[in-house]
Amino acid sequence: MKGRMVFGFALILLVFALINVYIGWQFALFLHAVWPSYPRAAFWAVFGVAAFSYLLGRIPAPRPLRPVLRLLKVIGSWYFAVMEFSLILLLLADAARLALRWSGAKTPHFTETAGWTVIAVLALLLILGSRNAWSPIVRQYLAQVDKRVEGLRGLRIAAASDLHLGNVVGKRHLNRLIARMNALEPDLILLAGDVLDDSIEPFVRNRLAEVLGRLKAKYGVYAVLGNHEYYGGHIEEYVERMRGIGIPVLRDERVEVDGKFVVAGRKDKTAESMDPAGRLPVDQLLQGVDRTKPIVLMDHQPLHFAKAAEAGADLLLCGHTHRGQFAPNHWLTRRLFELDWGYMRKGAMHVVVSSGFGTWGPPIRLASRSEIVLIDMKFASASDIGEGGEA
Repeated sequence: MKGRMVFGFALILLVFALINVYIGWQFALFLHAVWPSYPRAAFWAVFGVAAFSYLLGRIPAPRPLRPVLRLLKVIGSWYFAVMEFSLILLLLADAARLALRWSGAKTPHFTETAGWTVIAVLALLLILGSRNAWSPIVRQYLAQVDKRVEGLRGLRIAAASDLHLGNVVGKRHLNRLIARMNALEPDLILLAGDVLDDSIEPFVRNRLAEVLGRLKAKYGVYAVLGNHEYYGGHIEEYVERMRGIGIPVLRDERVEVDGKFVVAGRKDKTAESMDPAGRLPVDQLLQGVDRTKPIVLMDHQPLHFAKAAEAGADLLLCGHTHRGQFAPNHWLTRRLFELDWGYMRKGAMHVVVSSGFGTWGPPIRLASRSEIVLIDMKFASASDIGEGGEA
């Protein structure tokens, strides 16, 4: 297994390197066309550091060097978007070059024209993508649940997934979440995993728990783990810090809230390989729960909807996909998941998959937005189901 992982990582690294050799070579051709005497060694040195800065930024180092490594990680995060967009645009430019050549057209300044066009389009994509990432919106869904709750006609749920708090997404964006969520005056707030980007260090250093603790809801705030909390390897410390601000992290646990409804949270699927205890099947998690009460389930990754519906969940809230975060990645997530974003019904169960509030890697979103989800659950009244009757 370990040998297979090493081989897989080496293969990914090789493909990554080849892609960047292609991108670097294309930009070098452009620089030579517009600046024949450009310093080649300096260009490749700077380009090489930028291309591998995310990996360099993850190298363990003494405390005095950590600010430099954090900067490299931020540069590397942005570079992932630059790399993907550049690869697509440069391949299109090469295809146009070949088409013109086959047509017999004369293109003496094609390299300069194509180069400036690629740079302009790349800049535009980064600007638009940054605006989408840092300007959150509220998406609203209605979920009718045919259960009667004494003294409660509905439940206003504000939810966010994939905050990815770390070196890129920090206090400023988190403050946007707090202000927008609290302004909605929700009855319940849910955080559906990947609150951390991976390492807990920026979360602690920037005292982000204190900011997160300002979330307010009548029936409280609950969270579950995502895959990135597992990658960071500080789950117990994270859970304890969340408990300290009054946010329980549900790890294959369920809570009956005020005798009115049930909130259940699954460990992330990553627990199956990284947690010695694994994770409970959803039917075991909800076994014995009072099904006359509304059941709200959080599971970070949007998988196995049918099993959750059969287990009795009325609402399933997920995240993880980011809806690809930026195009054209959403074409892939749409094929990988039964629902990669938005709303669907699975039997009697309502499913909501959020594109997330933060970002992984570059703070760029195209064909997706930074979002808060607002779910208005409506319960049956006595006239709907009859006094003392069952839904």
